[in-house]
Amino acid sequence: MSQTPAAPSSKPFLRALGGEAVWPPPVWLMRQAGRYLPEYRATRADAGGFLDLCYTPDFAVEVTLQPLRRYNFDAAILFSDILVVPHALGQHVAFKQGEGPVLDALKDEADLAKLDTGRVLDHMRPVLETVAGLSKAIPETTALIGFAGAPWTVATYMIEGGGSKDFATTKAWAYGRPDLFARLIDTLVTATGDYLIAQIDAGAEAIQIFDTWAGALPEADFMRWVVDPIGRIAARIRSERPGVPVIGFPRGAGVLYPTFVRETGVVGVSLDTSVPCDWAVEAVQPLAVTQGNLDPIHLVAGGDAQDAATDHILRTLCGKNPHIFNLGHGIVPQTPPENVARLMERIRNAARPVEA
Repeated sequence: MSQTPAAPSSKPFLRALGGEAVWPPPVWLMRQAGRYLPEYRATRADAGGFLDLCYTPDFAVEVTLQPLRRYNFDAAILFSDILVVPHALGQHVAFKQGEGPVLDALKDEADLAKLDTGRVLDHMRPVLETVAGLSKAIPETTALIGFAGAPWTVATYMIEGGGSKDFATTKAWAYGRPDLFARLIDTLVTATGDYLIAQIDAGAEAIQIFDTWAGALPEADFMRWVVDPIGRIAARIRSERPGVPVIGFPRGAGVLYPTFVRETGVVGVSLDTSVPCDWAVEAVQPLAVTQGNLDPIHLVAGGDAQDAATDHILRTLCGKNPHIFNLGHGIVPQTPPENVARLMERIRNAARPVEA
């Protein structure tokens, strides 16, 4: 069952999610608030640690607004991190300079038993205060996106103790101890659902669920650990907060993108860079509103290559069908800000494709 489309809105982003082929297409960029912006780097230095930035509403609101001031994006996305959920559950999480996230890895059933869904919303109060502040601060035509990491991806960090190249320990749990792994996934489904519902109540108008490492799983496990948990979260939002659109991002799903959309019931789906636009027009756009999928490195290279890649997306995915222009993953720190300005100018001034 597909999710109820978003109600009619004056905001281009929400109009697109409601099924309208808006022109020019609405645009926002994953990780649009980030280290490529000098004002972000200054604010992060003032905040101290990364989690201090995430949990201090004044700082988190400011960094969320910074890219809007520069580029007038059609959506703002809450500035936070997917690992605030395990942190809220009681797992130790730290961000170390040059190392990224470091967690006290879950080892066994005893560690799992320490996770407490009852403490999540109290822990998230500063984040929810940020959402409420943003809902008042963003421009009238800008939509506010709330987000969380998907259970599979968040579980990989919780079990590996940080990032991983092969997710071997997590897969050993999923394949060899599926009952125990299912308990962790169930805990994350509950905590993530509570968190996203609270974001909506604080002012989020749409939700994106990031499953960054979805492509690491074979099909049967993709269905069990990616599709089913996200489907359960989306169904809860559909039931408890009808009309709030959910976008899924099963990065690396490949040919399973259509299956993901059909089985989860999401309204929108974010396409990673590897997804061919022409294929997505035929296989994905009849099922959901698409979003994506410029290679973030095109924004680093800039110039004619960036323009050509942008034009290809505009020509294929946009115009005839509803589409939200975005990247295939997040902006990288070495991106020149002027290349983002060039991208925005090209999208805003593009002529609608004739065939549309």
